[in-house]
Amino acid sequence: MSGDKQWDAIVVGDLFIDLIMTGFPILPGLGEEGFAGACGRETGGGVANTSCGLARLGLRTALLAIAGADEIEWFSKRFSARGVDTSMLIAHPTEPTAITVAVSTPQDRIFYTYYGPNSELPDLLGRSETWERLGRARHVHFAFPVAPRLLADLAQWLRERGTSTSIDVGWQEGWLAEPASMAAITRVDWFLPNDHEAERLTGETKPDRMLAWFRERGVCGVAVKLGPQGSAASIQGECRTAPSIPVAPVDTTGAGDCFNAGFLYGILRGMPLDECLRIGNICGALSTQAAGGIAGFPTLEQLRARLG
Repeated sequence: MSGDKQWDAIVVGDLFIDLIMTGFPILPGLGEEGFAGACGRETGGGVANTSCGLARLGLRTALLAIAGADEIEWFSKRFSARGVDTSMLIAHPTEPTAITVAVSTPQDRIFYTYYGPNSELPDLLGRSETWERLGRARHVHFAFPVAPRLLADLAQWLRERGTSTSIDVGWQEGWLAEPASMAAITRVDWFLPNDHEAERLTGETKPDRMLAWFRERGVCGVAVKLGPQGSAASIQGECRTAPSIPVAPVDTTGAGDCFNAGFLYGILRGMPLDECLRIGNICGALSTQAAGGIAGFPTLEQLRARLG
């Protein structure tokens, strides 16, 4: 299947500049001021974290995203240095790049976001020339809430061309509550929610019941991120779980995106399902050991050492 494919993976999604503030013992309340122990500027959004993670593990990876023209050179240098192909990084001529201010404690985080040119990504994704480019990858991961009808049609079109798909929409209440979203999820190969998102869809609180609910409704593959409880996955009747990796987190920003990168790496390498979960857990956990979504993500050598 992969012989005529240019990339192992293309990651599609909303792109941000992340201003990351860490070192707060607690989050300040309204009218209060908190002082960060450190502050950094980094590429942000699931598209950035997951694509950089996949590339760091040695997969041929590209991203499809939109940034403001003033920041294109900065983004291109950052992604290229991490091995990510930026030929599908689009420069918006007037809108400034989307930005998120992330305030993080060891236990939790809060985000303040300007969405910027990301609002034009659905139109870009609906173009026939975009579909053709996506079809040149073995796998396409959507790191944002694609409109259900578009997701269903595009995933089916890609499947017919030998390209598998996955999606992590994040906590998007409207998308999760839309009945058409459930039908669209059945068209992708892997749905990658966290436990809160899975509970919102299923009404279940236990991982085995969540997985059973998805299976009963025709979802092909689902992997649920369970935080301190690790992760659980199901595909074609096979169910597996993997325990969490104990760490003392510095910054939890992007940990779910990094799990996605590790899990998809295992899937694209044809590894057993429980091993894919282990890799996802390792990548997600180690990503919390440094500020930002990707700084702590392991190299392939570090991952292999952890796997033993």
